Amino acid sequence: MKLEKHILIRGVIHCLSGLRIGGSKEQLEIGGIDNNIIRHPLTKHPYIPGSSLKGKMRSLLEYKYSQITKDPCRCGTCNVCEFFGSFGPTKAPTRVLVRDATLTRESLEILQEALFETGIHFAEIKTENAIERNTGRAKMPRQQERVPAGSEFDFEISLRKFDFDDERTLVDFVLEGMKLVQQDYLGSSGGRGYGQIEFRHVSVDGKLVDSLRHDAGGNDK
Repeated sequence: MKLEKHILIRGVIHCLSGLRIGGSKEQLEIGGIDNNIIRHPLTKHPYIPGSSLKGKMRSLLEYKYSQITKDPCRCGTCNVCEFFGSFGPTKAPTRVLVRDATLTRESLEILQEALFETGIHFAEIKTENAIERNTGRAKMPRQQERVPAGSEFDFEISLRKFDFDDERTLVDFVLEGMKLVQQDYLGSSGGRGYGQIEFRHVSVDGKLVDSLRHDAGGNDK
């Protein structure tokens, strides 16, 4: 087994709707928000953990190609296990390495300006209610933090290409996983409109690709 090279997939994650990836609250505050987003511990800027993006791609590819149970696929032989890493026996190391995605410089500037002007701390506060079916009255209000629609994050995925790998199959499989995320959602509360994203300016080793756009004659199912 010989590692031949790393293939870099880069681009921008554009939030078409508010994005929520939950974090932990470092201290309790009276009247504070219980459901916080994940933030960098030093800068307090929101980011998208690589584990969140990789896990979402893996689960959607499993839905499409594997026998789904309550646990991740453990066969060790399918493309999901081969490329994303196996929870069971496997004959090769993980190929897909997903980095944490940080705010683009443009989004950072916009959110920084909003912080100065309105006090919005790089996130919006969305209030939700459960509705009593019989009366139509709202009850149990809760507040959620989420990254505002329009925010963008720089992302990078590094693919390990070994001497026994077919490069085209590896790259296409990961791009398909990204396309499935576009059609589904990232983060939490997708059923309530959160987490709709789009990958933009995607390149593979510096060459732009356009295969992530929704099309009528592609491989979507």
